[in-house]
Amino acid sequence: MNKFIQDVQYALRQLRKAPGFALTAIVTLALGIGANAAIFTLVHAVLLQNLPVSDPTTLVRVGDKGDCCVLGGPPENDDYSVFSYDFYKHLRDTTPEFENLAAMQAGSAPGSITARRSIGGALAKPSQGEFVSGNYFQTFELQPFAGRMMLPSDDVEGAPMVAVMSYQTWRRDYATDPSVVGSTFVLNTHPITIIGITPPLFYGDRMSDSPPDFFIPMVMEPLLDSGAFLRRPEINWIYLLGRVKPGVGLAPLQEKMSAGLRQWLTKLAEYQTVDGKKALAKTHLVLTPGGMGIANLQEQYRSGLNLLMGISALVLLIACANIANLVLVRGMARRAETSLRMALGAQRKRIIRQMLTESVVLACLGGFAGLVVAYGGTRLLLSLAFPDSPNLPIHASPSLTVLGFAFALSMATGLLFGIAPAWITSHSQPAEALRGSNRSTRDGSSLLQRSLVVVQAALSLVLLVGAGLLTRSLNKLEHQSFGLQTENRVVVHISPDNAGYKPDQLQSIYDQIEQSFSALPGVERVGLASYSPLDGDNWGEGVFVQGRPDPGPNDRIGASWARVSPDFFDTIGQKVLRGRGIGRQDTGTSTLVAVVNQTFVKKFFPTGGDPIGTHFGLEGVKSSGEIEIVGVVSDVKYVSPRADVRPMFFRPLLQHAPLSDGADVRSLYAGSITLQTKGPSAGLESQVRQTLASINPNLTVVNFSTFSDQIDGQFSQEKLIARLTLMFGVLALVLASVGLYGVTAYTVARRTSEIGIRMALGAGRGSVVSMVLREAMLQAGLGLAIGVPIAMLCVRFLKTQLYGTAVQDPAVLVGAATVLIVSACVAGLIPARRAASTDPVQALRTE
Repeated sequence: MNKFIQDVQYALRQLRKAPGFALTAIVTLALGIGANAAIFTLVHAVLLQNLPVSDPTTLVRVGDKGDCCVLGGPPENDDYSVFSYDFYKHLRDTTPEFENLAAMQAGSAPGSITARRSIGGALAKPSQGEFVSGNYFQTFELQPFAGRMMLPSDDVEGAPMVAVMSYQTWRRDYATDPSVVGSTFVLNTHPITIIGITPPLFYGDRMSDSPPDFFIPMVMEPLLDSGAFLRRPEINWIYLLGRVKPGVGLAPLQEKMSAGLRQWLTKLAEYQTVDGKKALAKTHLVLTPGGMGIANLQEQYRSGLNLLMGISALVLLIACANIANLVLVRGMARRAETSLRMALGAQRKRIIRQMLTESVVLACLGGFAGLVVAYGGTRLLLSLAFPDSPNLPIHASPSLTVLGFAFALSMATGLLFGIAPAWITSHSQPAEALRGSNRSTRDGSSLLQRSLVVVQAALSLVLLVGAGLLTRSLNKLEHQSFGLQTENRVVVHISPDNAGYKPDQLQSIYDQIEQSFSALPGVERVGLASYSPLDGDNWGEGVFVQGRPDPGPNDRIGASWARVSPDFFDTIGQKVLRGRGIGRQDTGTSTLVAVVNQTFVKKFFPTGGDPIGTHFGLEGVKSSGEIEIVGVVSDVKYVSPRADVRPMFFRPLLQHAPLSDGADVRSLYAGSITLQTKGPSAGLESQVRQTLASINPNLTVVNFSTFSDQIDGQFSQEKLIARLTLMFGVLALVLASVGLYGVTAYTVARRTSEIGIRMALGAGRGSVVSMVLREAMLQAGLGLAIGVPIAMLCVRFLKTQLYGTAVQDPAVLVGAATVLIVSACVAGLIPARRAASTDPVQALRTE
């Protein structure tokens, strides 16, 4: 132990003697280790973190897919992951293998609840609510921070109306006021008592950028939601999480539950047809680990974060190669000292251990500095990955796991870049070192130095190619044609159903909204819709065209749809190509009509038939004559900027088709208002809020954004990956250039006498520059030759991240190679010019 302390003290003294070397190495390591620690912080928080509940590893999820949010009919591949409330009750009561089996709403948009405290004239505000079963908190074994948790007795018909508030909401909106517990809040115009506050770390059953503000008993869903699903056994809308009893095998339990699911589904009409019975035989569910809860966000970001982790590891490898070169150069400079110690009897293993200790101490100092970089880097990552998400339960502060990762990485890094230089330096011949060796141009260190530079150049090219591909892909994604106009448009999200409006009151409120907003200064058009393009929403139904047979199980009849007001198409710039658009005459009592897009026509009329005047329905062949197609509009991307345009139809806001819509009135409620203005919309948000408040204080703004910002928000993950890859690529290029400069400068210094002789014998400055530059470019060329095939091999991992860009894009490859060659030329030219300015007389006096 004493020897180790002596080695550490000696290492610190040596670093103090060479502050320039120490600072350069620490900064380089800080960037490499900090980048990895920052990425790992995000990876740990998103991909490796379990729910903050008691013993999360014993949780089991019923389902293996992120299906969201409301599904009618068989799921893809007949694999159920989202269920109806009736089936949940059946499963809960017939599966004693579970200690507790909880249900939770599969999805709810931000602003799904309008909340107002019923004292002091408080204003209503859009909030996030989640309907959960009464045993929800018992399943997670949570204790309240204040008050009490929800119980199964709270989730029965006739029980007092209660809710549990999240700790984050209590702290953020009510300053931890203890009187909140037991007080009355008005949720969607209904008085409800807050009975408790969740524990501080609990954010719900899934990681989300908008975690629930209120947890509400599931039995209250019909009261608070106009389009309730609670009593509709054919609608799947809840996730299931539970704890199995000790000793229960998941495989046999999964088979039992799948059989129970098939038996329960036989009573539904869709499984009583010939095709339905065939599908029933393949229907199943899968039990998966539930420690992370509902891991939809994890699956969304998994591939991107794993990619960034690999890229940051390459940057660290380049940094290690750079530091290894620095350490090797420093070791060569200290070769006389090392040889003298060995001549005086020092053991080789003692010297190697001492030099390795110096490398590890250097790496640890770099690791400490890297934690500072990691903290700032994590904040940057969060702002890029989750913009405008202050409630996301991820923090930039490093956890113990991250600290342990950084420490282990520092130790491994120190050994990685220190072992080769220590070995080479310790094997110097004492006699040669003591009599001086600057006239020697060849030794083992030179080959290693050049090899490290070649590796740096190759890895830099790989990162530059990746950065080029991802940047090109992002540019194409952002600047594609969406089929609409975004300039001078704003989107206001609202929730009339939360404000208490009944279906027969909607015509009046829509008229009032259109008139009030049209009267605002600078507003040219007002369009209402169930949802707006690229806002993250999507409604889909099966389409049954009149005169055609009942589709088979392999026929793809799905289409997206939305309800829109008469001015909506003009407001967003969607053109009517044939027939007419939705008009003022299309009221709730007129003929049922729809307008379809071009992709709809191509899919359902592939032979070129005229769709105008054709009828279709949404609930089997019996409904196929219900809705008439009156127009065709241009294609617009509504669902995803990456996906092809979906077949889509548009219906008037308030037309209800008895057969196709049935008892569902949810779709009658508009969710967005799109405004076209004459110019920039500065100051418009406050006017919008005042206008809605004047119509109804409970009619709140769920979200306000420009149309451009709404679409731009679809590219958060792509921007994160492209920008970080570009940043890492530039950093790798700088490190490689510095490494090439260092090796070239060191070589020039060692060959000072040789260069002096050449110049004394008549060599010109140009020939000296050419000689030095040729060697530098040779190393860059070797790196290029090695890097090109490696890059072509690695870019395959980017395929899922690219849009409109081939993985082997010649322009990107040529561009990356050019940047590398130019950087290498600059890095080699500086010491080459210095070599050419050598004074032959002075050089010949060296040694």
